Amino acid sequence: MSVTLLETRKKLGGRATSFEDVRTGLVIDNCQHVAMGCCTNYLDLCRRLDALDKIRWQKETYWVEAGGRTSVLRPGLLPAPAHFAWSFIRASFLSTREMHRITKAMCDIVGADRTEFAEITFGTWLERQRQSAAVVRKFWAPIVISACNLDPSEVSASVALHVFQEGFLAHRDAALVGVAAVPLVELYDAAEGALKSAGGELRLGCGVAKVFANHVMTTDGRRFDADAIVCAVPPERATRLAHDSLHSADPRFRQIAGIRHSPILGVHLTFDRPVLPLHSAVLVERDTQWLFRKDEAGARVHAVISAADSWLALTEDEITRRVLEDIHECFPPAREAKLLTSRPVKEKLATYAPTPDVEALRPPTLGPLGRRGVILAGDYVQTGWPATMEGATRSGYMAAAAILDRDPSELLAPSLKPAWLYRLLSPARAATS
Repeated sequence: MSVTLLETRKKLGGRATSFEDVRTGLVIDNCQHVAMGCCTNYLDLCRRLDALDKIRWQKETYWVEAGGRTSVLRPGLLPAPAHFAWSFIRASFLSTREMHRITKAMCDIVGADRTEFAEITFGTWLERQRQSAAVVRKFWAPIVISACNLDPSEVSASVALHVFQEGFLAHRDAALVGVAAVPLVELYDAAEGALKSAGGELRLGCGVAKVFANHVMTTDGRRFDADAIVCAVPPERATRLAHDSLHSADPRFRQIAGIRHSPILGVHLTFDRPVLPLHSAVLVERDTQWLFRKDEAGARVHAVISAADSWLALTEDEITRRVLEDIHECFPPAREAKLLTSRPVKEKLATYAPTPDVEALRPPTLGPLGRRGVILAGDYVQTGWPATMEGATRSGYMAAAAILDRDPSELLAPSLKPAWLYRLLSPARAATS
């Protein structure tokens, strides 16, 4: 079976890629993407592309408050889900009462069947857990907004619970953070060679005009016939590309038209001296949620604002000023540094918005026509994961399984095995992990 991949852009990677900034000449990422230890399929893809050694791993996350006081969360010697207990107890940005409330909620998360909470928001779930507004701002929101690209008051509780269960509690290595040590586009260098060595063909800069059940028409009038077609584009584009005959025969294309999006803002900053002494930092109760060091010295910094709706109308100067204020508040010595360059990058359609109603619209890989119809792939399909690189990779593996008429479990990499204590505390959840 030969494969022809049609890619509108002149490079691979989709939204998780890089570009050359004409202002600075630097190759910068669209936005900072991170992997986690629980992203077993994305890491399997990196292994297939010989790119695992291009990912830099870190066990610690640094939570920095205004004034510079820093708390470090890292796994300790206890088994999951208690592996963060010691560093959590020592965290200075939370009061003893707040830690107690969070711990109680975490225990309930371990035993929760997340499918039961698909119709409520995580904010509602936290209210039922008597989590104060302050503790939501300081602890729950930074994690949920970064992982789900949506505020706890909007995100489906089932999605947020998934993040904590699979990403933090089930296995001590689940929360390891992996950041590409090279521009994102370089992670896919081996993809074209792998495709060609398997007898396939890659056509970059080849726009698609219309998708039918058994063929594709390109923008320059060419026709590609196929036994199976995988449509791996965002939902709004899939709806536009699908021919009227598909809309009539396959309700998924009408369904996904209702999927909404949430934006992400990345701001690339260059200073005349080091300003970020840490490899990355969570800024506590600041609008700028994360900072990532992009060089060894810490003079190049990438700031990330997820769920960035309120930032989109701002000018580049206004965005830069707000980010600088947050950096100066949390890293006071940075006030002495001179800003050399600033490049905000707005991803208005960065991810689908995993609200309860949108989650209900996520389509299956196969529609009513089966393999004779269009196979959908992308982080928005029913992968069981939020809109992450892991979710996108899973969707690709599931699409391949559909083409080969195999069960997806035969191609998907297994999840990390939950720790014995986690299985003891949540036997029902462990049995389905």
